Amino acid sequence: MVYLSRQDAGFCRISCASPKIQVANVAFNIEKMLDSIHALSDQVPQIILFPELSITGYSCGDLFYQDILLSNALSGLAQLSDASAEVNAVVVVGLPIQKNGKLYNTAAYLANGKILGIVPKSYLPTTQEYYEERWFTSGKDISSQITLFGDTIPFGTDLIFTADNMPQCKIGIEICEDLWSVTPPSGELAKAGATVILNPSASNELLSKSIYRHELVKQQSARCLVAYAYAGANTNESTTDIVFGGETLIYENGTLLDKNERFSFGSTHITADIDLQKLVHDRRKNTSFSATQTDKVFREIPFTLGNVARLVDDLKATAHIPPTPFVPRDKTQRSQHCEEIFSIQSAGLAKRLKHINKHRVLFGVSGGLDSTLAFLVAINTFKMLNLDPSGILAVTMPGFGTSSRTKNNAISLAQELGIALKTIPIEKSVRQHFEDIGHPEDLYDVTYENAQARERTQILMDIANQQDSMVVGTGDLSELALGWCTYNADQMSMYHVNAGVPKTLVRYLIEWCAETVYSGKISDILHDICDTPITPELLPLNEDGSLQQETEVSVGPYELHDFFLFCAIRYAMPPKKIVMMAGYAFGETYDTVTIIKWLRHFYWRFFSQQFKRSAMPDGPKVGSVALSPRGDWRMPSDASSKLWIAELEALENSMNA
Repeated sequence: MVYLSRQDAGFCRISCASPKIQVANVAFNIEKMLDSIHALSDQVPQIILFPELSITGYSCGDLFYQDILLSNALSGLAQLSDASAEVNAVVVVGLPIQKNGKLYNTAAYLANGKILGIVPKSYLPTTQEYYEERWFTSGKDISSQITLFGDTIPFGTDLIFTADNMPQCKIGIEICEDLWSVTPPSGELAKAGATVILNPSASNELLSKSIYRHELVKQQSARCLVAYAYAGANTNESTTDIVFGGETLIYENGTLLDKNERFSFGSTHITADIDLQKLVHDRRKNTSFSATQTDKVFREIPFTLGNVARLVDDLKATAHIPPTPFVPRDKTQRSQHCEEIFSIQSAGLAKRLKHINKHRVLFGVSGGLDSTLAFLVAINTFKMLNLDPSGILAVTMPGFGTSSRTKNNAISLAQELGIALKTIPIEKSVRQHFEDIGHPEDLYDVTYENAQARERTQILMDIANQQDSMVVGTGDLSELALGWCTYNADQMSMYHVNAGVPKTLVRYLIEWCAETVYSGKISDILHDICDTPITPELLPLNEDGSLQQETEVSVGPYELHDFFLFCAIRYAMPPKKIVMMAGYAFGETYDTVTIIKWLRHFYWRFFSQQFKRSAMPDGPKVGSVALSPRGDWRMPSDASSKLWIAELEALENSMNA
């Protein structure tokens, strides 16, 4: 297993704590907050967020007017400031602070044993159960300073805290109701560069409010391309007519990383690793974000983020690094995912048929995964357009390596679905071609394989001319990424219906069809196709009829390559980080040596095979990774992979040293 430092990997660890409190008992609250800080020390967080007014308790009411409460709150703040140095972490806490005769609901930013800034709340709710304007003054648009313990400290809503040893870590703060406002401060903070938003909150519980709260945090984290940490007031705040649940959440660009169980009277904590490198990449790539400017001037407050050199050896985001990132792990979500992709594929093909006024399609079927998916999409498309299914023609073209299992599945599936199937053996024509070009029939090289692939494509194109129909391509996104297709053969079609679907997802789409669209014998055939080894069937079978050629033996495991594709293209992760992430995702399935071996192969193929993608036909984009040269992926065919391979070689050398 390869471990990078947090700094090299671009990770920042955030903890949210909702400690047990007693309203207005500052000493007790400080004790419990310190307990939380020490309880979290084993997890080595770099940022710890506490709830709104956590030092005093949120529901103090008119006790906020009492000097004894306010002065004790400041004393407690000093204790927590010292603790930030002990644990080498940022600590953000809430407390009431007086300034110029006014009282503010604030969050204090503590780091390296110092109070680096105070952020006042901008939007004070004064409706229904809330009455904050009775005690507090809005801090909206304040840009000032305050003197505490003899130090002059920045005070205002214009503060962004920037780590001098990890520049992509820029932290902004908004408080509770600020998030619920029409224009939350986090929007301006994000436009000014903040990648992490911390929200100390005291939101009470109502029916369905938790769902809405989740959506607010989720949407704001996605809209602002930030990590958003939210710490809610503990259930012990509950009083009179209101109940607090102590909900704490951590989202990253719309993805929930961690949450706690609500309604605990004890202290609760959550921790997650934020991938700042991913956030910065998405901002760099998102032109809407880069075009957004802010008129507000912010003060950047430097600090040193603790534990950046610590190895990422217990990644809290492990649960969010699935080995199949294109495939949802939850079965219900996966089913919804498959239904939507199937609809996108069908709608894309339907639009093309409507535009060119064609009522006929044909494609090659092999009994394998990709051609089966294209087959099912075509049938669904014809239903969508109310076209006669007799306009669908499936052509099976058995060759030297065709197995009885795949051939029988292709024939049986067409028969059960009532689709016309034409069988055209290609051995004779390919042998003639070998004779014409002087190629020995027993020389099983790339010419031997590609001649069969091109013969099949020629047959399909010629039949399409005969019947005034359209050839539907069957290759998938993973094959395009690796260039595992024959140029001007299966690389080419008139519409590439699977172009956006990775190999690891193709099987689930067919299983979804088997379980939700079809039943009986059709379902059985589809399940058997899913269980068939992946092979192009271009080499002769062994004497016992078994396969001599399996794709994943030659090109590598598709589950690894799809993982590499997602990390390298979706998030532009460097090779050494991909190796580390793959180690977490696959556990003991693949060792580091194997991961590096196939990642090197991935880079070599991905770079060298771009020329095939540059000439690929149209096909529907269905997910966040697409390789169309007209859309998501613009890459020169002659780009060098040297930088990427060199980093892997350096990693190997360091492992062997």
